[in-house]
Amino acid sequence: MGRRTILLIAALVVAALGTVLVFLYAQGANDRATADNKPVDVLVASSQIASGTSGSAAQSAGAFKTQSVPKSAVAPGALTSSDSIKSELALSTIFPGQQIIAAQWGSTPESTSSLPIPKGKIAVSIQLGDPARVAGFVQPGSNVAVFSTLAAATQLLVPSVEVIATGPTTLVSATSTDTSGNTNTEQLPKALMTLALSQAEAQKIIFASQQGELYFALLTPTSKVLPKLPATNATTLYR
Repeated sequence: MGRRTILLIAALVVAALGTVLVFLYAQGANDRATADNKPVDVLVASSQIASGTSGSAAQSAGAFKTQSVPKSAVAPGALTSSDSIKSELALSTIFPGQQIIAAQWGSTPESTSSLPIPKGKIAVSIQLGDPARVAGFVQPGSNVAVFSTLAAATQLLVPSVEVIATGPTTLVSATSTDTSGNTNTEQLPKALMTLALSQAEAQKIIFASQQGELYFALLTPTSKVLPKLPATNATTLYR
């Protein structure tokens, strides 16, 4: 067998192996995407559950229902049944559509008078539109990174904070003026997000929310954020 023939056969083998590897990688990526979007049954509130309501009372009142959501949208600590919270009490008001998570419930009546604020933290609420709260996927128990847009620049403000409560979505009037000077008023859906923060984090978020705009990014255990990444503005946008 000539040298040229051997090289040709080797090239064909390498090409075939490359094709197989590309196929296996694409198949694996598709399988991972399919797994993330696979429906998962979780317990959600079908009606408003007042603070201090026991799990058994909420169950008897028909305040729970099972709903299928994509696996990637399941809140940390989401429950699939009310069995583990029958003797516990809602620590804060739970609104229709919220996933039922273990952190929303406690075993002592005293805990129902306040939010489940982690030790050493304080609670701060801000109002955000649908895109800024990840299209409603942020739930109590979620961890989010907070970005701020201020002085025509966007930068990471707080790398990770816990959401301890969410409020119902309401329509808020917003007025804008177009280039022709015409004034337009539209109704935008917004919801309250309550965060557990240190004092330094609270000062940053309160100031940024009043002087600019905030945006949440939903975090997973493998998410990576870079606190020292320079701000993005009109000058650095395309670098």
